Amino acid sequence: MLVAHYGKNALASAQRWARLSSTIASGSLSKPTAPETAEKRWAATVIHGRGVSDPYYHPKTHGIPVALIHFRSYFPSLLDQFVHFTSHAASSLAIPISRSVHLPTQRSLWTVPRGPFAHKKSQENFERKVHKRAIKAWDADQEVVDRWIKYLEEHAMAGVGIRVVRWHRAPVGVGQKTLESVMNQMRLGAATRSAQVKALGEQIVQQELAVASKVPTPNVGSA
Repeated sequence: MLVAHYGKNALASAQRWARLSSTIASGSLSKPTAPETAEKRWAATVIHGRGVSDPYYHPKTHGIPVALIHFRSYFPSLLDQFVHFTSHAASSLAIPISRSVHLPTQRSLWTVPRGPFAHKKSQENFERKVHKRAIKAWDADQEVVDRWIKYLEEHAMAGVGIRVVRWHRAPVGVGQKTLESVMNQMRLGAATRSAQVKALGEQIVQQELAVASKVPTPNVGSA
């Protein structure tokens, strides 16, 4: 039974490699040159073995930035693999992105003693490197970018952290609408707080004078 099990696995692996080889031989993995053909073949068509090749980078139309993704990891191999996955996801959604940019590696060093008593003069050094990458996206609808980021968060790779910076575009006429809403909240023409306090003080003074005038004064001469 064990031999038969391994035989089936070997047969399935051979069939998969045969399909992949036939796909490569037929030219499906070759990078298209025309943008229309690339978008049709790389985004709307299922191509076996497409992930082993470089993604298609859609050209920018207006050059308006919409998102910037930072990647961080202690393992360069995992970092490059997830960046490759992110680029393929953007290519499938027709999002124009830049190629992966290698940011400076953050290096941290620690020196600690091996022991507090007998080995206090013996020290040990530790090092940690944080590798960083960045990808920038342009000219994409906000809903498409949100789906792209949500897809990356759902398929996040262990050991790789991401930080997303987005640019939200305000519609035309937002300044006039904001001004109107602020003007409606303001009470123009009504009495201010200082005027109200002054009027209240004068009212209290008048009431005190009225009460004082009604109280009879004692006759000192008759006493």
